[in-house]
Amino acid sequence: MRLKHQDASQPAHPINVGDPLFRCFGRHFLFLKNKSAEKRQQNLCVPEKAALDYRAMAANRKLNFTGVVPIWAALLLVGAFLGTWRGYGGRHFAFALLAIAILLAGMLFPAAGNFGQAIMNWLNRRGVWIAVLVPLSAFALYELLAIGVDWKSILFGAAYFMIPLVLIASAGSSAPGSWQDYFAILAIWIPVELHRLNRLFPYPAELTHTLTILFALNLALAGFFFLRRLDGIGYSIEWGRGFGFEVGFNFGIFALIAIPLGEAIGFIHFDPSVARLRSLPLFGLGILFFTAWPEEFLFRGLIQNLLAKSLRSPYTALFVAAVIFGLSHINNGTFPNWRYVILATIAGIFYGRAWLKTGSIFASCLVHAAVDILWHTLFR
Repeated sequence: MRLKHQDASQPAHPINVGDPLFRCFGRHFLFLKNKSAEKRQQNLCVPEKAALDYRAMAANRKLNFTGVVPIWAALLLVGAFLGTWRGYGGRHFAFALLAIAILLAGMLFPAAGNFGQAIMNWLNRRGVWIAVLVPLSAFALYELLAIGVDWKSILFGAAYFMIPLVLIASAGSSAPGSWQDYFAILAIWIPVELHRLNRLFPYPAELTHTLTILFALNLALAGFFFLRRLDGIGYSIEWGRGFGFEVGFNFGIFALIAIPLGEAIGFIHFDPSVARLRSLPLFGLGILFFTAWPEEFLFRGLIQNLLAKSLRSPYTALFVAAVIFGLSHINNGTFPNWRYVILATIAGIFYGRAWLKTGSIFASCLVHAAVDILWHTLFR
């Protein structure tokens, strides 16, 4: 999760949410049953089996490729419209938008149904290193055609790109949770956390953060999803039995804890705003796709996932990942921002629990986005 900068178990009668969604939205939202859930369960280590209950093992329904493409196109159209409205245009903006299109496809398409697995099967025959072409091509296109040649930025970007991939490749067939895995995560995450990667994507200024996040996420996907083939990430847009309960439960309990605690320590203040409410649709899209999804992939799909394999204790991994997540917010606002760290750590526990119970970053992403949207709308 990246909460907005303060300044700047089982239901009694489970229902199949896929059917009403299908009837409501039509063919663009086709869902595929996850037929490999039982097979994946058999491959889990003992602690992971103990942590995953019936909700994670239920036959989930995944948003198919034909459903993800309209989302990708809609996000691009929104970006193009807002850029044009703000006065951007011409060749440079067009190439910057094309780079975003490539990176956004690299983020969304592997989450579509079994599309990611199909890509991996295809790469088996043609070389897994082809997977790195998505972030590499977007970076080259942007640097050469959108902003012009800047050799310092190109060399810095090349180093940022190669170091984690070399680390991951050096892990070979070692068990997940090797030192190379953790150092590769640090090599991808720390430059983003310290805003060092912003220099690679200066134009347009409003999209610097978006381009940075998309580039880092695509690099992590190339390394861990395609090259390392780390299992248990839960990288898909899916819905299964118990997902609704887990999203609602974890969001509700966190809100009951965080709101009075945040008020008591002076971190948040109840201050609903009509202006913020009007900006909610655009803000919600940004939070869901460019904050909640990337951070849940990093902290739950990678860090918590790897820690569970290393520590052989899913709940210890949950708490350790939550603390790491909390500490990642220490430089938000006035350093050190311990109040933010406390609340973000608590939030990380509930995000991690949603991921653990469902086996999907989509569920933890929804909890994360709901928290940020609540804060944006009702608090300051």
